[in-house]
Amino acid sequence: MTVRELAKTLSLTVLNEGDLDRAVTGGYCGDLLSWVMSRATAGDAWLSVIGNVNAIAVCVLADVSCLILCENAPFDEAAKARAATEGVTVLRSQRTAYDLAAAIEEQRKGM
Repeated sequence: MTVRELAKTLSLTVLNEGDLDRAVTGGYCGDLLSWVMSRATAGDAWLSVIGNVNAIAVCVLADVSCLILCENAPFDEAAKARAATEGVTVLRSQRTAYDLAAAIEEQRKGM
């Protein structure tokens, strides 16, 4: 499935549009940036409540397909600017990381 399909299916709000046609190959949940940086894999949708410029740097380094901010987590202005510059797709949901991870896996298996 693509980021666009994921966003539509899960009713995610697009906060910054990068490559919406990029494939989502898995998912990773975590808020400890160094942990995510060393464990998330390319193509993962990263679920987090961290919406700052450091999270955008981790998105780039880990080559994730998108960052999904859970529980309506804030997305600060510096992060918005960096996401736009780096072409990182950032989405938002009211749902918890657990709920979103389960929904992503359900969609991934159904495709």
